[in-house]
Amino acid sequence: MARPRNFDEGRAVDAAMRAFWTAGYDGTSTRDLCEATGLGRSSIYNTFDSKHELFGKALARYMEIKTGGLVEVLEDSKRPVRDRLWDVLEGAANPDDGDPLGCFVVNTVVELVPRDPEIAERIERDQRERVDALRAAIETGMASGEIDPGKDADALARFVASTVGGLRVTARGGADRAALRAIAETAMNAI
Repeated sequence: MARPRNFDEGRAVDAAMRAFWTAGYDGTSTRDLCEATGLGRSSIYNTFDSKHELFGKALARYMEIKTGGLVEVLEDSKRPVRDRLWDVLEGAANPDDGDPLGCFVVNTVVELVPRDPEIAERIERDQRERVDALRAAIETGMASGEIDPGKDADALARFVASTVGGLRVTARGGADRAALRAIAETAMNAI
Protein backbone atom coordinates (compact mmCIF):
# COMPACT_ATOMS: atom_id res chain seq x y z
CA MET A 1 0.00 0.00 0.00
CA ALA A 2 1.35 3.41 -0.98
CA ARG A 3 2.27 5.76 1.78
CA PRO A 4 0.00 8.87 1.86
CA ARG A 5 1.64 12.10 0.82
CA ASN A 6 2.05 14.55 3.66
CA PHE A 7 2.90 17.54 1.51
CA ASP A 8 1.17 19.82 -0.95
CA GLU A 9 2.23 18.78 -4.47
CA GLY A 10 1.18 22.17 -5.87
CA ARG A 11 3.50 23.97 -3.46
CA ALA A 12 6.33 21.64 -4.39
CA VAL A 13 5.77 22.37 -8.10
CA ASP A 14 5.68 26.13 -7.39
CA ALA A 15 8.92 25.91 -5.41
CA ALA A 16 10.55 23.84 -8.15
CA MET A 17 9.30 26.37 -10.73
CA ARG A 18 11.16 29.16 -8.94
CA ALA A 19 14.33 27.04 -8.67
CA PHE A 20 14.30 26.11 -12.37
CA TRP A 21 13.36 29.68 -13.34
CA THR A 22 16.37 30.99 -11.45
CA ALA A 23 19.02 28.45 -12.50
CA GLY A 24 17.62 26.58 -15.50
CA TYR A 25 17.22 22.85 -15.97
CA ASP A 26 20.91 21.94 -16.06
CA GLY A 27 21.80 24.43 -13.33
CA THR A 28 19.26 23.04 -10.85
CA SER A 29 20.47 19.95 -9.04
CA THR A 30 18.36 17.43 -7.17
CA ARG A 31 19.83 18.89 -4.01
CA ASP A 32 18.60 22.35 -5.07
CA LEU A 33 15.15 20.90 -5.65
CA CYS A 34 15.17 19.25 -2.23
CA GLU A 35 16.11 22.55 -0.59
CA ALA A 36 13.54 24.52 -2.59
CA THR A 37 10.65 22.11 -2.02
CA GLY A 38 11.53 20.90 1.46
CA LEU A 39 11.23 17.33 0.19
CA GLY A 40 13.73 14.52 0.40
CA ARG A 41 15.29 13.05 -2.71
CA SER A 42 13.15 9.90 -2.53
CA SER A 43 9.95 11.96 -2.08
CA ILE A 44 10.77 13.97 -5.18
CA TYR A 45 11.41 10.89 -7.28
CA ASN A 46 8.47 8.93 -5.83
CA THR A 47 6.14 11.81 -6.64
CA PHE A 48 7.50 13.09 -9.94
CA ASP A 49 9.40 10.10 -11.36
CA SER A 50 12.18 12.28 -12.73
CA LYS A 51 13.71 15.73 -12.72
CA HIS A 52 12.43 16.11 -16.28
CA GLU A 53 8.84 15.39 -15.24
CA LEU A 54 9.07 17.91 -12.39
CA PHE A 55 10.56 20.46 -14.78
CA GLY A 56 7.67 19.90 -17.18
CA LYS A 57 5.14 20.45 -14.40
CA ALA A 58 7.00 23.55 -13.23
CA LEU A 59 7.09 24.96 -16.76
CA ALA A 60 3.38 24.21 -17.22
CA ARG A 61 2.64 26.02 -13.96
CA TYR A 62 4.64 29.07 -15.09
CA MET A 63 2.79 29.11 -18.42
CA GLU A 64 -0.54 28.78 -16.63
CA ILE A 65 0.25 31.82 -14.48
CA LYS A 66 1.98 34.06 -17.03
CA THR A 67 0.11 33.19 -20.22
CA GLY A 68 -3.17 33.06 -18.31
CA GLY A 69 -2.49 36.53 -16.94
CA LEU A 70 -1.58 37.87 -20.37
CA VAL A 71 -4.76 36.48 -21.94
CA GLU A 72 -6.86 37.88 -19.11
CA VAL A 73 -5.41 41.37 -19.64
CA LEU A 74 -5.84 41.19 -23.40
CA GLU A 75 -9.44 39.99 -23.23
CA ASP A 76 -10.60 42.79 -20.90
CA SER A 77 -13.08 44.33 -23.34
CA LYS A 78 -13.96 47.12 -20.89
CA ARG A 79 -10.64 48.82 -21.59
CA PRO A 80 -9.13 50.29 -24.77
CA VAL A 81 -6.87 47.88 -26.62
CA ARG A 82 -3.87 50.21 -26.46
CA ASP A 83 -4.19 50.27 -22.66
CA ARG A 84 -4.27 46.48 -22.58
CA LEU A 85 -1.17 46.26 -24.78
CA TRP A 86 0.57 48.84 -22.59
CA ASP A 87 -0.20 46.74 -19.51
CA VAL A 88 1.40 43.71 -21.17
CA LEU A 89 4.55 45.65 -22.09
CA GLU A 90 4.73 47.54 -18.81
CA GLY A 91 4.32 44.29 -16.90
CA ALA A 92 7.37 42.91 -18.66
CA ALA A 93 9.24 46.16 -17.96
CA ASN A 94 8.40 45.99 -14.23
CA PRO A 95 9.18 42.49 -12.99
CA ASP A 96 7.34 41.43 -9.85
CA ASP A 97 9.39 41.87 -6.72
CA GLY A 98 10.42 38.50 -5.39
CA ASP A 99 10.24 36.78 -8.77
CA PRO A 100 13.44 35.66 -10.44
CA LEU A 101 14.42 38.04 -13.21
CA GLY A 102 13.87 37.03 -16.77
CA CYS A 103 11.34 34.70 -18.31
CA PHE A 104 11.27 31.00 -17.53
CA VAL A 105 9.97 30.30 -21.06
CA VAL A 106 12.69 32.36 -22.78
CA ASN A 107 15.34 30.73 -20.59
CA THR A 108 13.96 27.31 -21.53
CA VAL A 109 13.90 28.16 -25.24
CA VAL A 110 17.61 28.92 -25.11
CA GLU A 111 18.58 26.01 -22.88
CA LEU A 112 16.37 23.07 -23.86
CA VAL A 113 14.35 23.61 -27.04
CA PRO A 114 17.22 22.67 -29.39
CA ARG A 115 17.59 19.26 -27.71
CA ASP A 116 14.24 18.41 -26.12
CA PRO A 117 11.34 17.89 -28.56
CA GLU A 118 8.76 17.45 -25.77
CA ILE A 119 9.66 20.77 -24.17
CA ALA A 120 9.89 22.41 -27.61
CA GLU A 121 6.31 21.33 -28.35
CA ARG A 122 5.07 22.78 -25.04
CA ILE A 123 6.85 26.05 -25.72
CA GLU A 124 5.45 26.22 -29.25
CA ARG A 125 1.87 25.74 -27.97
CA ASP A 126 2.36 28.44 -25.34
CA GLN A 127 3.86 30.89 -27.82
CA ARG A 128 1.01 30.22 -30.23
CA GLU A 129 -1.52 30.96 -27.47
CA ARG A 130 0.26 34.22 -26.62
CA VAL A 131 0.50 35.38 -30.24
CA ASP A 132 -3.13 34.42 -30.92
CA ALA A 133 -4.31 36.46 -27.92
CA LEU A 134 -2.18 39.42 -28.97
CA ARG A 135 -3.39 39.19 -32.58
CA ALA A 136 -7.04 39.09 -31.49
CA ALA A 137 -6.57 42.19 -29.32
CA ILE A 138 -4.72 44.01 -32.09
CA GLU A 139 -7.43 43.13 -34.62
CA THR A 140 -10.01 44.50 -32.17
CA GLY A 141 -7.95 47.68 -31.92
CA MET A 142 -7.80 47.93 -35.70
CA ALA A 143 -11.57 47.51 -35.98
CA SER A 144 -12.14 50.25 -33.39
CA GLY A 145 -9.63 52.63 -34.98
CA GLU A 146 -7.16 52.53 -32.07
CA ILE A 147 -4.53 50.84 -34.23
CA ASP A 148 -3.80 51.60 -37.88
CA PRO A 149 -5.74 48.97 -39.84
CA GLY A 150 -3.10 49.14 -42.59
CA LYS A 151 -0.60 47.38 -40.33
CA ASP A 152 -0.15 43.62 -40.24
CA ALA A 153 -1.89 42.28 -37.09
CA ASP A 154 0.11 39.05 -37.09
CA ALA A 155 3.43 40.89 -37.43
CA LEU A 156 2.47 43.29 -34.63
CA ALA A 157 1.44 40.39 -32.38
CA ARG A 158 4.78 38.66 -32.95
CA PHE A 159 6.59 41.98 -32.41
CA VAL A 160 4.88 42.51 -29.04
CA ALA A 161 5.54 38.90 -27.99
CA SER A 162 9.21 39.28 -28.94
CA THR A 163 9.45 42.61 -27.16
CA VAL A 164 8.02 41.10 -23.97
CA GLY A 165 10.62 38.32 -24.11
CA GLY A 166 13.36 40.83 -24.87
CA LEU A 167 12.31 43.02 -21.94
CA ARG A 168 12.55 40.06 -19.58
CA VAL A 169 16.00 39.11 -20.88
CA THR A 170 17.13 42.73 -20.62
CA ALA A 171 15.85 42.87 -17.03
CA ARG A 172 17.78 39.71 -16.20
CA GLY A 173 20.83 41.34 -17.74
CA GLY A 174 20.59 44.15 -15.19
CA ALA A 175 18.78 46.98 -17.00
CA ASP A 176 17.04 49.41 -14.69
CA ARG A 177 13.31 50.13 -14.78
CA ALA A 178 13.79 53.42 -16.64
CA ALA A 179 15.55 51.65 -19.52
CA LEU A 180 12.92 48.91 -19.59
CA ARG A 181 10.08 51.45 -19.59
CA ALA A 182 11.72 53.31 -22.48
CA ILE A 183 11.79 50.09 -24.49
CA ALA A 184 8.10 49.47 -23.71
CA GLU A 185 7.22 53.04 -24.76
CA THR A 186 9.13 52.62 -28.01
CA ALA A 187 7.21 49.43 -28.73
CA MET A 188 3.91 51.21 -28.11
CA ASN A 189 4.94 53.94 -30.53
CA ALA A 190 5.59 51.29 -33.18
CA ILE A 191 2.12 49.85 -32.67
